[in-house]
Amino acid sequence: MLKEGPKIIYIITPKNSSFTCSSQKHKKTHSLLQNSIKESPKPYKNPQKNPKMGSHSYKMFMCFSRKFKITEAQPPFDVSEAFSLFTDNGTYMNAAQLRRFLVEFQAEDAAAMTDAAATRVLDQILQRRRHLSKFTKQALTLDDFFFFLFCNDLNAPIDDQVHHDMTDPLQHYYIYTGHNSYLTGNQLSSDCSDVPLIKVLKRGVRVIELDIWPNSAKNDVNVLHGRTLTTPVPLIKCLKSIREHAFVATPYPLIITLEDHLTPNLQAKTAKMLTEIFGEMLYTPDSEHLEEFPSPEELKYRIIISTKPPKEYLEAKVPKDNKDDTSIGSSGDETQPSDIPDDSDDDEDIDTVSGQLAAPEYKRLIAIRAGKPKDGLRAALRHGLEKVRRLSLSEQALEKAASNYGVDVLR
Repeated sequence: MLKEGPKIIYIITPKNSSFTCSSQKHKKTHSLLQNSIKESPKPYKNPQKNPKMGSHSYKMFMCFSRKFKITEAQPPFDVSEAFSLFTDNGTYMNAAQLRRFLVEFQAEDAAAMTDAAATRVLDQILQRRRHLSKFTKQALTLDDFFFFLFCNDLNAPIDDQVHHDMTDPLQHYYIYTGHNSYLTGNQLSSDCSDVPLIKVLKRGVRVIELDIWPNSAKNDVNVLHGRTLTTPVPLIKCLKSIREHAFVATPYPLIITLEDHLTPNLQAKTAKMLTEIFGEMLYTPDSEHLEEFPSPEELKYRIIISTKPPKEYLEAKVPKDNKDDTSIGSSGDETQPSDIPDDSDDDEDIDTVSGQLAAPEYKRLIAIRAGKPKDGLRAALRHGLEKVRRLSLSEQALEKAASNYGVDVLR
């Protein structure tokens, strides 16, 4: 610990008793002190210890002793208050009182947290704290109790279990979402792989993104970050890894968002891959326009595809001038950008770029249709509730929407 003498600041540690001068003019004093320490007897073999603070005594210059206290963080008021409450203002907490705290205050399962279980927890705490205490009493002090509260393996911060009602429509929930989930590193030059997908699925991520592009021969589908130096990975490899690891962390539905840059024939090939690999796990709605989405409870162990319908995606790519997903005027009234497609065009399976028919089997797999809002964002937020749809907004547009239409964004 840091101590200050009359003319010099120095540091003494129990193991090496080293000194550090704070000023050049004290070099002689520093040398003297160092030599004195070398010549002085070693620390007591059994230095006196304060059971609460942990203190050590050392002989200095063979003529006096100095005591150093190893301080611990003191329990804050709310911890002291809880300790007093469950010990009836006592000094020690026994196993029965600890059990009452765990069940009543921390909502532990009363059936699982029996008296015997509470005693085992208390014993484990005391085993770890025994070297700090001179008492053999089978009870916790306030410091022991404080230690227990921050002990991760004995008192984990949260139970890894779902405790919310999961029977509302899916859109009522915040969803743990990934972005560019297939990249091993940066977005410009890293490798694309199924390994990052496996990692995020093991962490419980429920939305993963795949950017799908034609391969160099234009006869198969790759996953990569387009128009960069990233190396591709075959889509089929990613889909197989997703199937194997989709529900290792949680049974609740997995959403795959596809950023589709495919021709109609490759869309058809992708639809075949999805159907064959995922089979009955793949959720396909009975209607193209769902009025309400099923609940997470109903969709357990199901995989959901979300992307723009083929024609809508291609039309949205044509205009390049307007970079924002939506434009919101300073007065709060939004304009209708030219690149916002009309929903009435969704049913026309015409590829306006290539002139080919879009793949109907691919379109049927899209459970959550993505796209930009029709007639402006505010109208979409207020009146677009009659069918399930995922709005595609840039970060700037979402920030403006939250500022201007916060009540409509969060319903």
